[in-house]
Amino acid sequence: MALGTLLLEMPWATRSRTISWVDALFTTTSALCVTGLTVVDTGTFFTTAGQVAILCLIQIGGLGIMTFAVFILVSAGWRLSTQQRFCIQESFSTEASDDLRRLVLFVLGFTAVAELAGSAVLSFCWKDLDLGQRVYFGLFHAVSAFCNAGFGLYPDSLARYYDHGLLNVTVGGLIILGGLGFPVLFEVTSWLRERKQPRFSLHTRLALLSTAILIGVGLVAFWALERRNCLAGMPLSVQLLVSFFQSVTPRTAGFATVDFARLSNATLMVIVILMFIGASPGSTGGGVKTTSFAVLVGLLWNRVKGSSYNNMMNCTVPEATVGRAVTVFILSVNAVVIVLCLLLVTQSEAVPCEQSRGLFLEYLFETVSAFGTVGLSMGKTAQLNAAGKLILTAMMFTGRVGILTLAYLFSSRERRAVYRYAEETVMIG
Repeated sequence: MALGTLLLEMPWATRSRTISWVDALFTTTSALCVTGLTVVDTGTFFTTAGQVAILCLIQIGGLGIMTFAVFILVSAGWRLSTQQRFCIQESFSTEASDDLRRLVLFVLGFTAVAELAGSAVLSFCWKDLDLGQRVYFGLFHAVSAFCNAGFGLYPDSLARYYDHGLLNVTVGGLIILGGLGFPVLFEVTSWLRERKQPRFSLHTRLALLSTAILIGVGLVAFWALERRNCLAGMPLSVQLLVSFFQSVTPRTAGFATVDFARLSNATLMVIVILMFIGASPGSTGGGVKTTSFAVLVGLLWNRVKGSSYNNMMNCTVPEATVGRAVTVFILSVNAVVIVLCLLLVTQSEAVPCEQSRGLFLEYLFETVSAFGTVGLSMGKTAQLNAAGKLILTAMMFTGRVGILTLAYLFSSRERRAVYRYAEETVMIG
């Protein structure tokens, strides 16, 4: 983040040859945390060199520092300790391969193939651009889409291409692939190569099922709530295409083909929920993660049925895993509430109370977008003062590093108690 901020502060990075330190830090954090929230227009404010610097930050942030560190260490012949190997395997896969070199090479190789294929397809989609610009725009948006960053070179994101089927499907496909997570992609591609009867892990099954359900529910909800609003006057096929894209992009991608400031409150609430859930673990996206949400739904379903076991898809989820999911959810809600309160306090000082009522939903939207590393905005991010930008910068960092990681970092190192107190009931409900 420090290096990226210094790069964007260089005179060659911006067309005006100057940018405030706060804006440079915000842009760098947004790129490195693959968020996509911006305080200046990427395509017009930054030079080509500045855009390339942002693109490099997006690529590093999307794959993760861990990926590059492991690749360099393993390629250099360094021997990793057992604890280091365990941490790396936890970062990449639930049943990670013992061959870390093969696993990391898969991550890098799959990313390169997906981004190059996406950029080749997108090169045919842009209007009124010469060949060089088409290739550059294709590569930039393909990397941004696969890394779920949401940075674009148009001021209106992709709104001018709302009815372009190939572009919407390509960008949406890259977003989905990047959001599924490398553990899922590793299992699926291994099955495709071996052509055996599939026996996917519970993690992969939950990630695939929850992703499909969230995309389907988001599509139907967006179309039902907006067919007489922002979708009015469009052919049904275009309405479904726009609804599909808007159900995919809140899953931490940040691209948009509609003006989110025009959406109804009900639609915005649906999008906030999708942004909060986010992508799958081990992916380029953020949020509380699809599998955490699925485990919580399974926990609720089992408790309603009266079962004391966390049974899902003919498997029993360990109590430790359920506890982590509950902890992530509670900490995430607390983080969103705290940051929302800070924004309401720091941004509403000069606004009369009667005029500030509508700001609640707008700042909630920006807060969840920053936490889920989404990048969608109702237009309020660029209007924030320095305090607000720094608050969202911290929120983007928290969302990318992980709320649980920061909680462990700042928690006390107390020894685990070896005793239990006498049980006593508490009234619930």
